[in-house]
Amino acid sequence: MYPHVHHQIDQPILDVSNLSVHYEGRSALDDITFHLNAGLRVAVVGPNGAGKSTLFKVVAGVLLSNSGTVRVYGSGPGGHVCIAYLPQRSQVDWSFPVSVTDVVMMGRIAKLGWLGFPRKKDWDFVHTSLETVGMDKHAKSQIGELSGGQQQRMFIARALAQEAELMLMDEPLTGLDSPSQEGLLTLLGDLQKKGVTVMVATHDLEQASQYFDRILLLNHRLIGFGRPNDVLTPDNLLQAYSGKLSSVNGKVLTDTCCEGDEDAHRH
Repeated sequence: MYPHVHHQIDQPILDVSNLSVHYEGRSALDDITFHLNAGLRVAVVGPNGAGKSTLFKVVAGVLLSNSGTVRVYGSGPGGHVCIAYLPQRSQVDWSFPVSVTDVVMMGRIAKLGWLGFPRKKDWDFVHTSLETVGMDKHAKSQIGELSGGQQQRMFIARALAQEAELMLMDEPLTGLDSPSQEGLLTLLGDLQKKGVTVMVATHDLEQASQYFDRILLLNHRLIGFGRPNDVLTPDNLLQAYSGKLSSVNGKVLTDTCCEGDEDAHRH
C-alpha cells in the first residue's frame, strides 16, 4: 500500500501561495497565489506556454517548484492518492499494448501496492468507473483503437477508479469534434455532482465561460481568478494575450495559439 497523506478537511482542497518555477533562466510561473475550495470546476486559460501544464505538474507532485508552497488539504504535494493528473493526449504512446481495462486498473495501484493483486473490490471499482463514463462496451479494446473522446473518458475512468477528489486535466478538449466535447463537458458536470473538483486547461474561452464555475487566467503570473464575468474582462484579456485572440461578432472565442502548452514539453 502507498502511504496516505493526512487530509485536514477544514483546509481548502488546493492552496497555492507565492509559487514560482524557473528553468533555463526563464520564469514558467511567477509568484502564483490562489485558493480553491472543493467541488468546483475550474478552467485554466492563457496563451500557449503560459505555464498551465507546469502548474498542474507541480500540484500533482511530479515537478518541484523553486519557491512558494502548494498544499492539498493542508499537506504538501506528492503522495496524494486523491489527485489524478490527466496529461495531454499527445504525450501518450497509444501503440502501447494495453487494454482500456488495464489502464483503468492502473488507478487502483496506489490502493494495491506494486506487489498487490486486484481483489473483487478493485474490479468492482474498475467496472463501475467504466460504466460511469460510458466505456464499459470498450473495456477490452486496445487503447490505440479509441477515438479522442473515448481516450479522455478512459482517463477519467482511471481517475474514478483511483477515487480521485481532484482531477487535473491538461487540454482534454483539444482535437475533439463538437459532439465529443459536449459529451465530455456533460461528464464533468456529473463528476461535480459526485463532489469531484476538476481543473481543466483549455484554449476555448467561450466554453470556459459557459461551463466552468471559476476561471484561472494565467500568463506566467496570475492575472485573474474568480467567476468568469469577473476574470474575462477586456483589460485582463489584453494583459494575458496581447491581442492574440480570435473573435466572431465581437465575442472572444479562443486564443490563436497552437495545440499544446509548450511548457509541458520542457520537463
